[in-house]
Amino acid sequence: MRDTLTEPARRTPVLGEYEVVVLGGGPAGMAAAVAAARAGRSTLLVERYGFLGGMGTAAGVTNFCGLHANVHGDIRQVVHGVADDLLQRIDALGGLNAPHALFGKTVAQAYDTAAYKIAADDLLADAGVQVLFHALAAGAVMDTASRVQALLLETKSGRRAALGRTFIDCSGDGDLAAWAGARYEKGDGAGHMLYPSTMFRINGVDPRRAGRAWEAIPRLMAQAEAEGRWRFPRKGAIVRPQKSGIEWRVNLTQLANADGDAMDGTDALELSEAEILGRQQIASVAGFLKEVPGFEASYIVDIAPQVGIRETRRVMGHYLLTERDVLDCASFDDTIGVNGWPLELHLKGDVEFRWPKIPESRGFNHLPYRMVVPQGLDNLWVAGRCASMTHEAQSAARVTGACFVMGQAAGTAAALALDAGCSASQVDVAALQSRLEAAGAYLGRN
Repeated sequence: MRDTLTEPARRTPVLGEYEVVVLGGGPAGMAAAVAAARAGRSTLLVERYGFLGGMGTAAGVTNFCGLHANVHGDIRQVVHGVADDLLQRIDALGGLNAPHALFGKTVAQAYDTAAYKIAADDLLADAGVQVLFHALAAGAVMDTASRVQALLLETKSGRRAALGRTFIDCSGDGDLAAWAGARYEKGDGAGHMLYPSTMFRINGVDPRRAGRAWEAIPRLMAQAEAEGRWRFPRKGAIVRPQKSGIEWRVNLTQLANADGDAMDGTDALELSEAEILGRQQIASVAGFLKEVPGFEASYIVDIAPQVGIRETRRVMGHYLLTERDVLDCASFDDTIGVNGWPLELHLKGDVEFRWPKIPESRGFNHLPYRMVVPQGLDNLWVAGRCASMTHEAQSAARVTGACFVMGQAAGTAAALALDAGCSASQVDVAALQSRLEAAGAYLGRN
């Protein structure tokens, strides 16, 4: 069998020319696009699905993590700016839960995915962002070795090229950065990445009888395994109610390849296998849940459209956020916002949390601007889980809160770079910080 095939040359139609092109419609991409458009820049956001939200909708995560931090024992929201605008819109649609406690150390906040999708559409339309749905990024065209000229897209209208003066990679997988030649890492140095999961939701739960079922379920799982009646893909069950108490979200799958390592979300064949394995595991887990009081009549109402990927490429930037930065609540002069989530390592068969000292510490670390600026590229930023972090630090700063922070900073920085005619690494950080704070972002400096 041939290893390669030479395609005929083609003339690719230009979709349009933009000042800012954003790849990926998750929290990082939404925040980046909104920030750039509000700065008066023509902005295109490219999304592979027909809706926004990233892993929060496409992978069915259904709750925001990292919006809050435990600040010396006081749990408070520390991510603001564009995030607030989205939360307010979801809440106005009746789709936002009050924050719920986790481990007695922090909180997360659940939402309805339908409300999220509608709210996200409204947020981007209000900012003046042009959104292109059902478009799969396929490659990059370079002006020079350090400047991206165009993002190549496969659409229902055929292949198109989006020309841009600046680009922001919020793909989660660092696709655009990798095509542009950026250095990146995958995994812990030995190739081991955080394990993916497939999320699902069940309906038909009796909320009165279920009560605080999330506290009892780990014990019931251990008992069922000890009796040989059920086997589970991992420990660390997350089973929580949605806005309506009859509907609960379930995070209890773990997807490994034939070697037992985490499925690689950048490998098309492994990703396909992961989708099938996730649904197989869901069928088993849903059967077990019928044994839980209050869940006897429950049924699967939704399986996420795609596998929930936690880690693939991490692009090497001008600073690499580390585990110690997270655990020691590090400060940086070039802070663009904060991360208040602990390390959340999805290891083989389990989930391990590592926390800063709580309540002794302020409970959050700064996120430096340098981590969203790839080495060797002048007009490209990376934001979200593909930004510049070690494997361990990425397990914390990959969650929603930090993605909003990085995205808003990248979109604002792109606008400033266009104003000044400078590269990403030359952006005036003090001006960036001032503009972020004027837009409502919290940088953790006070």
